[in-house]
Amino acid sequence: MARGERAEQFPSSLLPSVKHINKEGLKTNKTPKEKKECLSICSKLCYAIGGAPYQITGSALGFFLQMYLLDVAQLDPFYASIILFVGRIWDAITDPTVGFLVSRSPWTRRGRMMPWIVLSTPLAVISYFLIWVVPPFEKGKVVWYLIFYCLFQSMQTCFHVPYSALTMFISSEQKERDSATAYRMTIEVLGTVVGTAIQGQIVGGANAQCINHTTYLNGSNIHNPNGNASDISLDDTKQAYMIASGVISAIYILCAIVLFLGVREQKDVAGPKAEQLTFLEGLQLLQRHGPYVKLVMGFLFTSLAFMLMEGNFALFITYTLGFRDDFQNILLVIMLSGSLTIPLWQMFLTRFGKKTAVYIGISWAIPFMIIAVCLKSNLILSYVVAFAAGISVAAAFLLPWSMLPDVVDDFKVNNPNSQGHEAIFYSFYVFFTKFASGVSLGVSTLCLHFAGYVARGCNQPDSVHLTLKLLVSAAPVSLIILGLIIFKTYPINEKRRQKNWRQLQALLQDNSEPDSESSESSDSRSSV
Repeated sequence: MARGERAEQFPSSLLPSVKHINKEGLKTNKTPKEKKECLSICSKLCYAIGGAPYQITGSALGFFLQMYLLDVAQLDPFYASIILFVGRIWDAITDPTVGFLVSRSPWTRRGRMMPWIVLSTPLAVISYFLIWVVPPFEKGKVVWYLIFYCLFQSMQTCFHVPYSALTMFISSEQKERDSATAYRMTIEVLGTVVGTAIQGQIVGGANAQCINHTTYLNGSNIHNPNGNASDISLDDTKQAYMIASGVISAIYILCAIVLFLGVREQKDVAGPKAEQLTFLEGLQLLQRHGPYVKLVMGFLFTSLAFMLMEGNFALFITYTLGFRDDFQNILLVIMLSGSLTIPLWQMFLTRFGKKTAVYIGISWAIPFMIIAVCLKSNLILSYVVAFAAGISVAAAFLLPWSMLPDVVDDFKVNNPNSQGHEAIFYSFYVFFTKFASGVSLGVSTLCLHFAGYVARGCNQPDSVHLTLKLLVSAAPVSLIILGLIIFKTYPINEKRRQKNWRQLQALLQDNSEPDSESSESSDSRSSV
């Protein structure tokens, strides 16, 4: 009998496995033919494209919703602040709720996260489109926007929380997850570019002229700063917002399809299944893990800073700087700058560490926030400041999602008997950032109300200009400094991150050995 034929008589599971010793001295049962699991570029791109809808809609809402409610829907700033505040707070509340529901969801043929993403997409698209529709009645406007804004935020949460937690289930390798996160952040920042470009260019091309309230009593209420005749009416502007929302809705659906077809969710085999937790138990679980608390608190303040700037920058450019016809292009430059520098920040954090990237990347925006309000209004300077600020926006996008998996891994290492809580970690992070966003949008719009903001006014009172300067410069700078101080206490550096990775590999190996032994025994019984 030939040698090859004799070998075929024995199951491969009964052949002795070759144990290797890696650099850290940990034994593994991997044979020489086994290779580390690597994600293909196609898989990373499909995964990254799934994050685009959140940022496309987020940038459109963040930059334009406040202006839309004030100048197009013509709501009182007080009611607009209620819509923005209640909508974001509702959004924040739904995040941990969805996180718990996702963590308790059964495993399906398409995974545990993917069904949530697919089922939430149609309702999210419909409610998003209706946000940008001005209803034909006056008395129920506030209720209309509040209902559809809250509904969209709920459906978006059902999409984004599972998608964020999916990071932990596309690969068990840290480097692969970090690489996929970099792909995701690049696409997400490009998504903000797409959202800003679509919304800005379509709406900017149909921007109704402002109202000069000083000459309103003389019958000449429409004012064109450039002195050119314009036939653009408020109805044209309303239609432009609807067209932009329709285009964004179509892109939302397309991205969800790519994510569904191109990403395979893996089952978590790193430890026992997650125990059933209540809301308070989940909150206590997170509070006991110090690195997570410090990470969330640090990014809570820095995210609040950038949200304040984002929510008020369009009004600041339009009224304080006086670039009514260029605001959409300046916003686009910020997002383009951010998308171009995401790969550079990924290279930087790989070489110098994530904490160093936080200090340099987040603080980079401070001098440009100060320059924007201190120097005399100049269009070219505004573009330069916008491009420079976009570099810091890129770091603010990338770093939280790159560091969250490290915190989850650290929790797994320190709590080997309590696994499967990834959705809870991600949902509470999103909860706190969205809560901060709701507070920032509501408070800033309310501040404009008390400052005497005039809807579609060509000229705003000096108190409004001062308020806008505080909201896009002084307040964000203070919050960034506070966040960086908190990051000084964040304990996970590169040395601890590598140590956690080694321990997780050992934990994974320990959990796989019983499975292999049971497989061997079943094979031996079947052969007998």
